[in-house]
Amino acid sequence: MLSYRHAFHAGNHADVLKHLVLIQIARYLGEKPAPFWIIDTHAGAGRYALESAYASKLAEYRDGIGRLWDASGLPPAAADYVDFVRRLNPDGQLRHYPGSPWLASQLLRDGDRLRLFELHRSDAGLLQECFRGQRRVAVTAGDGLAGLKAILPPPPRRALTLIDPSYETRDDYARVVDGLRDALKRFPTGIYALWHPLLAKPEAQKLPARLRSLGTADWLHATLRVGAPARDGFGMSGSGMFIINPPWTLQKTLQDTLPALTALLAQDDAAAFTLAGEAA
Repeated sequence: MLSYRHAFHAGNHADVLKHLVLIQIARYLGEKPAPFWIIDTHAGAGRYALESAYASKLAEYRDGIGRLWDASGLPPAAADYVDFVRRLNPDGQLRHYPGSPWLASQLLRDGDRLRLFELHRSDAGLLQECFRGQRRVAVTAGDGLAGLKAILPPPPRRALTLIDPSYETRDDYARVVDGLRDALKRFPTGIYALWHPLLAKPEAQKLPARLRSLGTADWLHATLRVGAPARDGFGMSGSGMFIINPPWTLQKTLQDTLPALTALLAQDDAAAFTLAGEAA
C-alpha cells in the first residue's frame, strides 16, 4: 500500500526548486498563442494547510518557503514563485502552500489543459475536490507513469510533463527512466521535468547518469544541496530537476537564481548548487 503523503513535506526546499522551475516553464509555454497541456504524474493533494497535523509534524516549510517569505531582493524568478504562494495567503500570513497542480492551474489560459494523476486514494480524493467543476482540469486516480501511455502525444503537440515520484522503493528509479524512455518515443518534442532527491542511496546517485543515457540532445540538470549528507546515510540533503527539451531561457534564469536560493536555504556550509546542460 502506498504510504507517501506529500503533506508532510509541503513547502520544503525541494518544493521551492521544483515549483520555481514549473512556473518558469509554464510561463514560457504561455508566451505563444498556441494551446498547451501540463501533465502531472504524481500530483498529490493540490494544496496544503501548513497548520495541519501532517505539515506541522515536520514543519519542513520553515526551511523552505518560510525562508523566502519575507526575504528582500529576491531574483525575479524567485520573487515570481513567492508571489504565487501569496495568492493562497492574501492576509500575508503563511498558512497555505500550493502544490504543483494548483500552481499549474494558475498559469492556464482558456485553451490550455491540465491533466493530473494521483495514485494515493486519499490524496486523489482531495485533488478531485480541489478542482471540482473546473473544465480545464482532469483528475485521474491512478498511476501517472502508466497513464502517460494513453495521453501522449497530447492534441496540441505542446506540453510539459512533470514527474515527481516519492522514490519510496528502488523500483521507482527504474520506472521513471523507463517511463521517460517510452514517453520520448511517443512525444519526442515534449518538455519533461523530472524531480529527484539527493540521497546516499546508490540508485539515487546513479539516476542522473541514467537520464543522460536516454540520448536526448537537449537537457538541463539543476541541483540544490542545502547541507551535508547525514552521517548515517539517511535523509535528503537536497534535490534536483532534470529537464528534457528545456526552454532556451531556463538556463540563464537558473544561473541568475540558484546562487541566491542556495544562500537563503543553506543549512550548513556544505550548501551548493550545480547547473549543467547540453543543447541540441
